[in-house]
Amino acid sequence: MNILRLLDKLSYDQFFTKEASRLETMTNTSLFGKKAAVAAVSLGSGALMAAPTNKEITGTALKNTLTDALQLALVLEYLENEYYAIGLSTPGLIPNSDRTVFMQISKHEAAHVGFLKTTLTSLGVPPGNKPTFDFTANGSFSPFTDYNQFLILAQAFEDTGVRAYKGQAGNVMSNKVVLQAALQIHSVEARHASQVRRMRANKGWIELADGGNMPSATNPVYAGEDLINQAGYNTGTLFGAAAGSAAYDEILSSSDAQTIAGLFIV
Repeated sequence: MNILRLLDKLSYDQFFTKEASRLETMTNTSLFGKKAAVAAVSLGSGALMAAPTNKEITGTALKNTLTDALQLALVLEYLENEYYAIGLSTPGLIPNSDRTVFMQISKHEAAHVGFLKTTLTSLGVPPGNKPTFDFTANGSFSPFTDYNQFLILAQAFEDTGVRAYKGQAGNVMSNKVVLQAALQIHSVEARHASQVRRMRANKGWIELADGGNMPSATNPVYAGEDLINQAGYNTGTLFGAAAGSAAYDEILSSSDAQTIAGLFIV
C-alpha cells in the first residue's frame, strides 16, 4: 500500500478531528535515531529545498527520506533527553530557582522521544537503541560539575535542534501528518532555546553567527547564521547586518547536524 495512504488510514481522522486529544495526536503519528547521526545520507541545503521527484514521492525512496529524517531527529531528542535527566539527577548542580524550567524542558524532550519512536515503528522502521553519550566531548566540557557549562551545552543542543528540524522540512513535507507534528516540535524547541539563551543573559535570537558568550567549540552550531541575503533580498539594508541576520534562522544540513551530535556520541 502506498505509504501516504497507509498513514492517512491510520491517523488522518484522529489527527484532524476535534475528538483527538494532544496525547492521541502524538501517539498516532511519529518522527527521527542513531544511524542518521553516524551514517545517514548527507544532504546539502539545496537538496533539502528541492521539489520531490516522482520517485521520491512513492515507494521506498519516500520511506527512506522520511524515516532518515525522523531518525536524525530522534538521536537529537535522545541526546537532549538524557542530558537533562542527568543534570536534574546531579545533586547541587541546578539551582532551585532554575530547576522548574529544566524539569519542564525534560518532560518535553521525553515526550518527543516517545513520539518519534512510535512514529518510526508505525512506518515499519525499528527506532534502534539509544546511543551512548559522552557529554564531556572527550574531556572538552564538564557540564555536570559546572552549572555555567551545563547552560552552555543546553543552549548549544537547543540551538542545534531548532536548526536541524528546520533543515529536515523538505524531507518530511511529503506527509502532511508528520510535517505538522515536526513543526509543532520545532516551535517548542525554539522556545526552549530562547529560554536557555536568556538564562545565560543572551538575546533570545542569534545575530551574525554569534552564539552569545559561547566557547569556540560550539562554533559549528552557529555557522552560517550570518547570512543576510534571503531569496535575493539583502535583509540588512534597512536595519543593519545584525538585525537582518537575526530576522531569518538558517537550517542545518543533515551532515552538519550529524557532525555536531557525533561529538557527544561514544
